[in-house]
Amino acid sequence: MEGLDVRMSGVVCRHGRVEAVRDVDLDIAHGQRVALTGTNGSGKTTLLRAVLGLHRHVAGRILVGGRDTGGAAEWAWRRQACAWIPQKLATGRFPLLGRELLASAGAAAEAVEAAGKLGVGHLADRPLHTLSGGQLQRMYLARAVGCVGAGAGVLLADEPTAALDFSGQEEAADVLLSLPVTVVVVTHDRALAERCDRVLEMAAGRLREVR
Repeated sequence: MEGLDVRMSGVVCRHGRVEAVRDVDLDIAHGQRVALTGTNGSGKTTLLRAVLGLHRHVAGRILVGGRDTGGAAEWAWRRQACAWIPQKLATGRFPLLGRELLASAGAAAEAVEAAGKLGVGHLADRPLHTLSGGQLQRMYLARAVGCVGAGAGVLLADEPTAALDFSGQEEAADVLLSLPVTVVVVTHDRALAERCDRVLEMAAGRLREVR
């Protein structure tokens, strides 16, 4: 698998009357690793959520693997095609165990294996709300590995190393960037951004290429 391409044309995202993303045109080739940087509130997370289909107040076109969203079936396909690591990591309304999160990946065995390599495999029977921020990030990263194993061709990650120390950031980056998919990562981690093929910056909803 070489990942899926992502193409955006004239994308505008709104929160009520506020334009969080303004007229974004962007082509990401399959297999590229793209870092999305910028200050808080600049529109980075909204753009990722628009690609995934979680933000519905969107104008313009967003194609993943050449496919548009033309109904419920296409939205369901988009959710399977894109693995997702959110910035605000949910722990479940009811006590959700680590192994239950990993099992939701599709390829549960690969997620469990990744959790072991990331040092959180022994926490599989712990409720997610009892884990530290770093442990929870590792668990969600392991789940993303399982989603890729189940066929996802794009990984969208929102600040996946924010709660980790320096060694943990490097370890997480190794895993993220080793996956055979297209990666779009929102990050303030300079070391992670430098390892990506392209670096983009958002400011007031507008996008420009830095490198």
